[in-house]
Amino acid sequence: MTILGHSIPNRPANSSLDSVPCGGKDLLTVAGIPANQVLRLLQIARDLKAMDRSSRASQWLAGMTLGLLFEKPSTRTRVSFEAGMNQLGGQAIFLPAEKIQLSRGESLADTALVLSRYLDGLVVRTYDQAVLEEWARYATVPVINGLTDLCHPCQALADLLTITEKKGRLNGLKLAYVGDGNNIANSLMEASAKVGMHISIGCPSGYEPDQRITDWAREIAAQSGAAIEISHDPAVAAKGADVLYTDVWTSMGQEKEQSRRLKALAPYQLNETLLAVARPNAIVMHCLPAHRGEEIAAAVLDGPQSVVLDQAENRLHMQKAILTEWLGRPWS
Repeated sequence: MTILGHSIPNRPANSSLDSVPCGGKDLLTVAGIPANQVLRLLQIARDLKAMDRSSRASQWLAGMTLGLLFEKPSTRTRVSFEAGMNQLGGQAIFLPAEKIQLSRGESLADTALVLSRYLDGLVVRTYDQAVLEEWARYATVPVINGLTDLCHPCQALADLLTITEKKGRLNGLKLAYVGDGNNIANSLMEASAKVGMHISIGCPSGYEPDQRITDWAREIAAQSGAAIEISHDPAVAAKGADVLYTDVWTSMGQEKEQSRRLKALAPYQLNETLLAVARPNAIVMHCLPAHRGEEIAAAVLDGPQSVVLDQAENRLHMQKAILTEWLGRPWS
């Protein structure tokens, strides 16, 4: 089949959605997913979004159980995975880390091995990427990254879905991200490099995205035709952009740095000035929650070019696509 101008190998004829082999047992980063699979996830999400809930997709994961092990608060990630699992015929169990024996000294390895006997998959939301990788190492079921301080792949994949809906393509578009070069920026760079979309990040000195991810993204971008640019001038980043994107300036776990961050990032607010240098039909994105008057002006977040509610809804459809891919068939 063809997705957004890319030719994608098909899943065997007895499958209900086109597919090719996944990149691995776990979804830890966008970088770890083959480009063909990224594009296929977009098509699956679009197909599932278009389906009536009474269709056979409602039993796609019947009898399966997903665990949600979260060390950080969550609205969209938790609810979209729980709702998505329910809509696909399965169920989800929320496992706050402080409420299980892990908080009383049981080892992560033992917890992962035991949970693997009960569950068909595990979404982990934690701080350190290395902790997530440890979950993946010991769990015998798929582990999905529900957010770490380094990456947020589910968000970036859902963002690609929103951009394709609004722009009809990804290849050759320019996405401008302004603000803190955080986990969202890292995953957006990985995603952009995979699909040939240019990304320009405007951030203060000292707030750049992870250097290893930047280097990797530039290497992949050289093959896909994308451009990865880092600037300390938000207007340079936003010039001619098809998509303007920002995120909170103080992420979870950084509360003690808030005053310093607010001062350093104040010139990087996504506002009418930046919107004016982007393309006239540029869309505005924010992964939420948002702080109006800080990283984004209220008039821009709530304005006619904002697609943040569609963006939030698409978390559900992309989570469903992810669940069908990682839980919907046995691993060899």
